[in-house]
Amino acid sequence: MKNKSIGDYLRRFSVPIMFVIICLICAPISGLSPNYLINEIVTRIGRNAFLILSLLIPIMAGMGLNFSMTLGAMAGEIGLILVSDWQIVGIPGMILAMIVSIPISALLGLFCGKVLNMAKGREMITSYIISFFINGIYQLVVLYLMGPVIPIAHSTIKLPRGYGIRNTVSLLSMRQRLDNLIPLNIMGVKIPVATFIVIFLLCLVIIWFRKTKLGQDMRAVGQDMEVSKDAGIDVERTRIISMILSTVFAGIGMIIYLQNMGNIATYSSHSQIGMFCIAALLVGGASVDKASIGNVFLGIILFHTMFIVAPKAGTVITGDSMIGEYFRVFVSYAVITIALIMYETNKRKNKSKAGMQLALAQEQEEANG
Repeated sequence: MKNKSIGDYLRRFSVPIMFVIICLICAPISGLSPNYLINEIVTRIGRNAFLILSLLIPIMAGMGLNFSMTLGAMAGEIGLILVSDWQIVGIPGMILAMIVSIPISALLGLFCGKVLNMAKGREMITSYIISFFINGIYQLVVLYLMGPVIPIAHSTIKLPRGYGIRNTVSLLSMRQRLDNLIPLNIMGVKIPVATFIVIFLLCLVIIWFRKTKLGQDMRAVGQDMEVSKDAGIDVERTRIISMILSTVFAGIGMIIYLQNMGNIATYSSHSQIGMFCIAALLVGGASVDKASIGNVFLGIILFHTMFIVAPKAGTVITGDSMIGEYFRVFVSYAVITIALIMYETNKRKNKSKAGMQLALAQEQEEANG
């Protein structure tokens, strides 16, 4: 029994264990100083945590990994583009961008929730395709409608032809304003205190939300939709709300992410954000149907440590930094693939075990009868 439990434990945490091993091997080879590594990891926790936390609510509602979080990211980018044009700088600019993004995110989340209700059991692949569809609309809005239809006053962010937004929009006026709002430096490590406070508040909101009636309904829906429906829970409405909340949080998270970066890659910033956030969550030991706040932070530390040390280690070993770059992109997709395969394998195994137990119980009942 003990061996079985150890085996189950190793299977459950095989992805985090694999990443710990990769980081322990690559970190000394890379030659990066511990102080530099800690600084980078702390920065990346502040940059990415809010975005990854936005994935927890759909998982709780049984909708799996929300690949359509990129809808919220696009809404956040639109908010920042408009605020940059209005030339509202610093923290007020960030807050206004969040206010602008929330209704856009909510509408996109509502649309996504309604579509996913028509594709029950296939939420992840459907949300992935939805993100491509909305990306096409986003490109249309940003490339053709901003200027002629949506007023854009300043030529610095417009394409030379007079309409459409440039490939890169500078956010120097609000770059790291939230990170530097409460400055703290401990032994050469820069701590973005204000960003961590915002992240901590979202963690508290998620913990509180799980205890509310709506949160309990979402957990019930995540466990069994049919039983929840019989218990009087409006399953479809609950699932839609989970998508709206996730998309709104993703929009706010994208604004926090981009203020740290200091610029918007207008047509590509959002394209890989969902993939990397989901990969980081899975690296932290989360699965398609179970994820916690602890998984978020463990995932960021392991995934981004690998992101930092792999290119350097690749350069040292092969003399070509691109090897490390290819490796980390390959690992990002591999982690998602492995996690999905393991989830499906465990699901089938549990189903088979439940079927065998039911058949055994029926045999015993017939023998006794």
